[in-house]
Amino acid sequence: MAKNHTEWERPLRDLEEGLKKLKELAKKEQDATKRQQLETRIADYEARRDRYIEVMYANLGPWEKVLVARADKRPYTLDYVQSIFHNFVELQGDRNGFSDHAIVGGPAMLDGRPVMIVGHQKGRSIQERQLRNFGYARPEGYRKAIRLFEMAERFRLPVITFIDTPGADAGVEAESRGISEAIAASIFKMFELTVPSISVIIGEGGSGGAIGIAASNTVLMMEHSIYSVIAPEGCASILWRQADRGADAAKALKLTAQCAKDFNLIDEIISEPKGGAHRDWPEASAHVKAAVLRSLHELDQSGPDEINQQRYARFRRMGVFADTL
Repeated sequence: MAKNHTEWERPLRDLEEGLKKLKELAKKEQDATKRQQLETRIADYEARRDRYIEVMYANLGPWEKVLVARADKRPYTLDYVQSIFHNFVELQGDRNGFSDHAIVGGPAMLDGRPVMIVGHQKGRSIQERQLRNFGYARPEGYRKAIRLFEMAERFRLPVITFIDTPGADAGVEAESRGISEAIAASIFKMFELTVPSISVIIGEGGSGGAIGIAASNTVLMMEHSIYSVIAPEGCASILWRQADRGADAAKALKLTAQCAKDFNLIDEIISEPKGGAHRDWPEASAHVKAAVLRSLHELDQSGPDEINQQRYARFRRMGVFADTL
């Protein structure tokens, strides 16, 4: 069982490294015949790479979905903001004396229309990961989100949230500052909104940390993202006292986009480029933008009270039970 995305994708990375070296050799080669031979080999390598990607991603299992959702090069919230929106102004602070960088947000323009953006943000470098707390939002992050939701309601701005977190921060400091209350208050505030709200699960949708800003009218989910009550490793640690049984837990948790759609937890699955969103940011952004605009157009047909009631009814319909008596 591969423990991370880099390890799982190593055969493909080795193939691409070989392809890169061949291209460098072909560029330097002066002899026309040898250059032609190299170009033939390059074409063969490219065909092999494309076939390998197609086979790899044709039938991903739950654990492979987890690895792809956690890929280092997968686009994060601010990457989508840069690609899809214009004039984004990031707002900081919860107005209670704290600031959290794991949740970002602020007003922006979407095709000439003002909207409010709120989303989890992970980091790529060690320094940025520490700044963003590896995507684990603290209480002040959710209180900042509440402030932005209130601002969106006041100025009648549609709310668009991006979900990508392993879960909320469960450290001593976060607990002492009321992480559970902050998440609950954020969910409650989203249920009070009378403006359209759309959530997009772009990577990991983990536990209350995810639902804290995902109680929307419409929930969209990227094809290779995950949505779960707990991280697979955490689930395995609780059930079997073995964190390395994450693959078994991932299967039991039904955390894929396809499972979420079957359970009516989400409204639409957004297709990803061949090989995952991390291989083609522009195409992935185009798919997300199209889905958001489509959902926003549908919600625009309803009035404020209808929007509020539709959101309430949507979540009331969730959950399946069987009477065994």
